[in-house]
Amino acid sequence: MIQEATFEFLRKLEVNNNREWFLENKNEYEIAKANFVDFCEEVLEMLKVIEPSFANTQIKDCIFRINRDIRFAKDKRPYKNNLSAGFGAGGRNSGKIDYYFQLQNGETMIGAGMWQPSSENLAKFRQELDYNPEVLKGIIDTPKFKDAYPIVHGEKLKRAPKNYSEDHPEIELLKHKELFFVKKFSNEKVKQKDFLKQLFYHLEVIKPYIDYLNELFYN
Repeated sequence: MIQEATFEFLRKLEVNNNREWFLENKNEYEIAKANFVDFCEEVLEMLKVIEPSFANTQIKDCIFRINRDIRFAKDKRPYKNNLSAGFGAGGRNSGKIDYYFQLQNGETMIGAGMWQPSSENLAKFRQELDYNPEVLKGIIDTPKFKDAYPIVHGEKLKRAPKNYSEDHPEIELLKHKELFFVKKFSNEKVKQKDFLKQLFYHLEVIKPYIDYLNELFYN
């Protein structure tokens, strides 16, 4: 269960995002991180039931560092304002479409889908959508999916992509350069005793879309 103290640390970090403060409050960070890791371990164990390829995945390989890579960034704040994890076979660097979980004050979320795909994978996605639109639509247009993830996210072209006509029946989906889904949770929801159950429900709902993309891109 996520503790209020974990949110309190993240709130403080938002307004004290510098190395000196962080080092002075390292103990608070370690407590918050331990709470987050313990919760994520429960998530991982539940995912292993529905994702056999996760069987040997260890939680330490799922957790992202809190340090930001600022080498080429205009924003020089050294730390993320969140704690995050990527759940895939072997951890956060599976190389496939994974489940993403981010704990942040007022912005806790889970997400998954086609985000910043390679040009090759985007071409595969559009070709499959052109030939067999009913497969994807049979996943993301179901009432259960739409209720859990009502908004389609991702960068989108204003006009039809090359080799596709503006009057294509699936033109709005074909315009997507990314297509992913996000579910956000309030701090109050996250601190509820049944949050793990709520979170896992949404991961189960999005699983067919993850499977669809991984089958399309990597098999």
